[in-house]
Amino acid sequence: MLNFLDFEVWPHLWCCTIINPITKEKTVIVNEREKLVDHYNAHKNEIYVTFNGRNYDDYIFKAILCNFDPWKMNEWIITKGRKGWEFSTLLQKVKLNSFDCMTGFNGLKTLEAFIGMDIRETTIPFDYDGEFTDKMIEEVLFYNEHDVLATINVFMERKSEFDSYMGLLKLFNLPLSYLSKSKAQLAAIITGARKTKHNDEFDISLPPTMRIEKYTKVIDYFKNDWNYDNSLEIEVAGVPHTYGTGGIHGAIPNYYGEGEFIHVDVDSYYPSLIIRYPEYCMSRTGASLEKFKEIYNNRLMFKKQKDKRADALKIVINSFYGANKDKFNPLYDPRCANNICIFGQVLLTDLIERLEGHCTLIQSNTDGLIVKLHGNEDEVREICKEWETRTGMTLGYDKITKVVQKDVNNYLAVFENGKIEAKGAYVKDLNSLDYDLAIVNEAVRDYLLRRIPVENTILTCTDMRKFQKVVKLSSKYRWVEHEKGDGKEKFSNKCYRVFASKDQSDGRILKCDGVRNPAKFGNTPDRCFIVNDGIAGKTTDGFPQLDKQYYVDLAKKRLEDFGVECGK
Repeated sequence: MLNFLDFEVWPHLWCCTIINPITKEKTVIVNEREKLVDHYNAHKNEIYVTFNGRNYDDYIFKAILCNFDPWKMNEWIITKGRKGWEFSTLLQKVKLNSFDCMTGFNGLKTLEAFIGMDIRETTIPFDYDGEFTDKMIEEVLFYNEHDVLATINVFMERKSEFDSYMGLLKLFNLPLSYLSKSKAQLAAIITGARKTKHNDEFDISLPPTMRIEKYTKVIDYFKNDWNYDNSLEIEVAGVPHTYGTGGIHGAIPNYYGEGEFIHVDVDSYYPSLIIRYPEYCMSRTGASLEKFKEIYNNRLMFKKQKDKRADALKIVINSFYGANKDKFNPLYDPRCANNICIFGQVLLTDLIERLEGHCTLIQSNTDGLIVKLHGNEDEVREICKEWETRTGMTLGYDKITKVVQKDVNNYLAVFENGKIEAKGAYVKDLNSLDYDLAIVNEAVRDYLLRRIPVENTILTCTDMRKFQKVVKLSSKYRWVEHEKGDGKEKFSNKCYRVFASKDQSDGRILKCDGVRNPAKFGNTPDRCFIVNDGIAGKTTDGFPQLDKQYYVDLAKKRLEDFGVECGK
């Protein structure tokens, strides 16, 4: 059974709402420790689903069960910035099967805004130190339940993540309580890593199988100048490239082309480097290379069979590299991570050097290339085959018919089978948990792919949610002001949904810290209005002040950034 949970905590009041969406059971608890203990005892073998529970709600829950003051735990985490588990060793004795469905860096209110939900917040400050009236408690519980319902929505949008976690626990016979662990922690546990100390972070190596004869400046950079603060800017195969700590990146700027392209992609590049060059790239923490190989090979087998267990094993494979850089993880071995990153860049440069003159490089990006063929696909593949044999890597090939790119981080590629790969804020695929200025994104894609005028896409759209811009107040600021006529309206909420306005009395939305001059939120209109209640299903007909021309102009500006002029 899944129980969705959210806590709210003040100095003299704490509450939680627990909802089981299958049985429709709802439990509301206000300052009643025994009632929470009873619920826990009745459901402790089930799963509690939270949003950001790994950092907050889990420890509020455990603190109350251990009879600690939840406000002190709240201050420990929020005010002091400490980890919940550091509060007391007694917390470790509480068994809690908790799954955190937090995704990326966005908070729950931001995701609620993307979904189109009501994002209004309680009017009661979280440092309120007084007693609560019945009306105040009613308000708190309304928003508490609202956040639980939002957590259910978020969970359903990324249920596949939960299924992968459950699959992983089943595959390796791990306890259900491990649901609360991060992917990197699970990778360390499964491979048997033990925390060890290393003091050779920058004692890096170069791949013994490399053949670089032309672009030796790349080798010189990694041997002599590479560090976390220094990157190399160099032209490779006629394309500007950057080398550094984040992998190789290169692209022809503002490129548009149709014809015969191939996306040459290294299969599971970083995991493959670990297996092929373990003396340089395998974490020196006692982690089992054989276990890693077994997981890697089983994932390939499951993936080929379209078995969902492949998604579970992907958690271990893809988390391994990142864990090498996490000083709190048993897999921590920064030299190993640096070697993986450097090997990846050097060997891809090796491949580019081999291919130069036989095809045109369009872009290179961490683990693959896009090249335009000169009617010589067999020749290009033969060169790639030699590179595969020498380096031990495996390449995949996908044919592309059109490439439109602003730079390596913003592009559209149309594959021969009709699939579209989109990267970058301007053109990326949107989903319910990432839905900001969707109409502009849609208009830019429509024009780049099908030459549909942006006016056609934007002016005929009636879905109000597609026009939303979501902004959130950071901890550096204290309140928000919205310019209205000759004055300003003041708000204390953290999250806002704004729209461009034709109303001359509407002005900017500003973030304020009480010290410096107010600053406008980035990428917001100079004239806007705020709608923080639910927007899902609403049409533009109900908002005659919406300035659609603002979105048309923004879409055209983004097309100009791609080097494209509308109508040409």
